[in-house]
Amino acid sequence: MIAIVFLLLLLGTAIFAAATGGQAIPVVEILGLTGVFLLFFGAGVYVAAVLGLLGILVGLAFSDRPWWAFAGQTLWSPSSNFVLVAVPLFLLMGEILLRAGLSDRLYKALNVWLNRLPGGLLHTNIVSCAVFSAISGSSVATAATMGSVALPYFNGTKYSQRMVLGSLAAGGALGNLIPPGITFIIYGLITETSVGALYIAAIFPSLLVTGLFIGVIMIHGLTHPMEKPPALPLRDKVRALVGLVPTFLLMLLVLGSIYAGFATPTEAAALGVVGSAVFAAIEGKLSFRLLHASAEATARNTALLGLIIFGAYLLNYLLTTINVPQALAGFISGMPLPGWAIMLCILGLYIALGTFMEGFSMIITTVPVVFPIVTALGYDPIWFGVVVTMLVEIAQISPPDGTVMYVLQGMRPKPGGPITDVFAGVMPFLGAYMLAVLLLMLFPGIATWLPKIMG
Repeated sequence: MIAIVFLLLLLGTAIFAAATGGQAIPVVEILGLTGVFLLFFGAGVYVAAVLGLLGILVGLAFSDRPWWAFAGQTLWSPSSNFVLVAVPLFLLMGEILLRAGLSDRLYKALNVWLNRLPGGLLHTNIVSCAVFSAISGSSVATAATMGSVALPYFNGTKYSQRMVLGSLAAGGALGNLIPPGITFIIYGLITETSVGALYIAAIFPSLLVTGLFIGVIMIHGLTHPMEKPPALPLRDKVRALVGLVPTFLLMLLVLGSIYAGFATPTEAAALGVVGSAVFAAIEGKLSFRLLHASAEATARNTALLGLIIFGAYLLNYLLTTINVPQALAGFISGMPLPGWAIMLCILGLYIALGTFMEGFSMIITTVPVVFPIVTALGYDPIWFGVVVTMLVEIAQISPPDGTVMYVLQGMRPKPGGPITDVFAGVMPFLGAYMLAVLLLMLFPGIATWLPKIMG
């Protein structure tokens, strides 16, 4: 809801600027969009339907162009994008790993080392998601895979369901930030920035965000102490590390092929699928039934995500037609403020847009407008790429329509609780993620130092 509050504050600022003779922005469009947005989500309508219906209403109310003549082409664009093929491939890899028991082995191996810390299994949620993110490249794939593994462990336990869901949502949000995140590819293509440099720049911010998430769980564990499981001998802990071998070999295969220049992220995802099938065969689990179940689950999750992306692209097209993102960006750049204040306004703009726009659409629409402003202010393009990716991830776990949260809500055992459980549980982690963005504002070297050292 922080993003909605910001959107309303920005609307008030825009009205004041228009009343005092400043630059005009589409006040009516923003007001109508915000009102309908709150109405639909308050009624509990599915997020994909909300985005699509919202786009249609915006088009009928504010666009004088026959937008329905372009709807087919608009929806064809994301469905035929080669870069997005990596998403179902990474999902398929995760499903194979899940059904072969390798994701479960990863979770158990990490749990052996982390379960005695304050917060217990919640630490395993974050670290296992962080490790899996290094081979998935997708927040949705990470949340779906590790959610399937982790949620059964908490059945009948005294852990707070809100913190369980919040930690899994926050961990899933690392999927795009930790290389090989797909968002970096799109940003690099738009701004002609080195994707390899972006991947290198994301290493320390990824560690920072993961550390802050662990800190949130530590505080929760200290304020809500639980009985610790019995300590295991060091020999048993070392033996448990064997469960990490398949995951780290897949990381080497996926990331190594990308960094070495042998494969694009989409091709690396295909290699990951082959690698996961090989490990399933080594475990003696590879069968037609496993592949069929994995493909079926992948198709279901891809369809869910695809509907959200289609609705978001339609809404994005119509918002662009009536110049809402461009006008907001122009309004912010025209403010008589110092550079750092303008940058804070730009960051707030992304947080606000993230409440009703899909991440890829948000980047495609606004980066061409905002990027020249950012570089003119003297900010590093690589640094801004990392920050934009973090803001996209914040949007994925920002109530009321973060994609990752709805994925986890759909995976809860029946009868599941309300979606507000996920909303409440993710809020401390959302605050930690925003703190990480603020730290990157204050100390940009967190993202720029390593690429400079490595040339």
